[in-house]
Amino acid sequence: MSGITAARLASVLGPWRSKGPAYSALADRIRLVSLDGRLAHGTRLPAERDLAAALRVSRTTVASAYARLRELGAIESRRGSGSFVSLGARPSADSAPDGIPLDFTKAAMPAASAVATCYAAAAQRIGPELARSGYEIVGHPELREAVAMHFRRRGVATDPDQILVTSGAQHAIALLTRLLTSPGDRALIEHPTYPHAIDAILSARARAVPVPVDTDGGWDLTEAEAALRAAAPSVGYVMPDFQNPTGASLPDDARARLARAADRHATVLIADETTMWLDLRRGPREPLAAFSPSVVTVGGLGKLAWGGLRVGWIRAPRTLIARLAQSRTSMDLGTPVFEQLVAVELIAREAELVAERRVRLSEGLRTMRSALTEQFPEWTIPDPEGGLALWISCAPWSSSELVLGAREEGLALTAGPRFGLHGAFEHRLRLPFTESPSTIREAVGALRRSADRHASGPLPEPLVAV
Repeated sequence: MSGITAARLASVLGPWRSKGPAYSALADRIRLVSLDGRLAHGTRLPAERDLAAALRVSRTTVASAYARLRELGAIESRRGSGSFVSLGARPSADSAPDGIPLDFTKAAMPAASAVATCYAAAAQRIGPELARSGYEIVGHPELREAVAMHFRRRGVATDPDQILVTSGAQHAIALLTRLLTSPGDRALIEHPTYPHAIDAILSARARAVPVPVDTDGGWDLTEAEAALRAAAPSVGYVMPDFQNPTGASLPDDARARLARAADRHATVLIADETTMWLDLRRGPREPLAAFSPSVVTVGGLGKLAWGGLRVGWIRAPRTLIARLAQSRTSMDLGTPVFEQLVAVELIAREAELVAERRVRLSEGLRTMRSALTEQFPEWTIPDPEGGLALWISCAPWSSSELVLGAREEGLALTAGPRFGLHGAFEHRLRLPFTESPSTIREAVGALRRSADRHASGPLPEPLVAV
């Protein structure tokens, strides 16, 4: 496993000091960024002396923090090799992280009621496919046509040869960033944004250029235009509909303005539409692809139908689809055919799925806002027009400290900095409203207890090593 430099770790940690001993605060922050994915299991940590210099603290502080993490089982030290992040035993597929009963780290719903029916329908149709090779590099013809029809219904002329089927939207983002960026290239991103998009950009060794997005004003298009002009990024990643995590949506006139600016500077805009269907009361808007033929669209059924169905797609110019298909073979040889047949069935039930999800999410949003208003009257609670989560200002609390404390209350959350760069959003918290009303109320109660314990003194020792 690769290591992380002291300078990079200092950037990932962001502002980490809090009340109490410095070594304890440092240990807590390293533990948190490991738990939420910013430090991968097995990553080699910097030497004590190097990290002390990067953080401008004494070597004793870092040594004591590492010792504390060893006691917790959060790192393992090997003589002569260094210290490595350790996340302990992996949770089973049907449990929350580390066995924690309330898992609010995922903004996702259980399978829609039509999913089982669509699997059964696909099973009835799989027979003829078994006489073929099963390798579909660009995707099954029926699904490519179904996705193309989806775009045509929304007013964007699309042929099946403009579609590449992927193994989920994240796979699509990884394929695109790997092909369209080279090490050192700039990549425009929203800030905050989807964490795994950040991961994909950094994995391609591109340099992220952040543009602010918030729940009230949405996108700062003046800054976006300035960033495009100054940095000329190779790609730009945006979520124009119910952005994750803010829930903001880009107005039609702003979509046209952003697309024109990207075209002027030869930046390929990647529009992630995985949350596009989750409209509670906003009404339809034109796809970003309607404003420029160079816009690339990523989509998938994970948020609408079920996260366990790993089927996504890319809509792009034909020449780019051909390049993606050629590049893809070094990673995989196509998306499983059976799941593609399921996706065909689900897309045919699009209206039914959207209606069902609107009912569930509307109830979840009402419950979450009511519970937060009751338990945290000092907070301003947003009321988004759609999406899966609230992006809360949790000041005066640190979201990192709240998240660590919540684990002791049986609640797993993701801290604000996971959605940004360089430790930003320490006073922000993403709270999905995708669970049942009773589970949401239970989770908010656990969060309140975490806040009360933090307000009354240092965090207690964890019940188990993590």
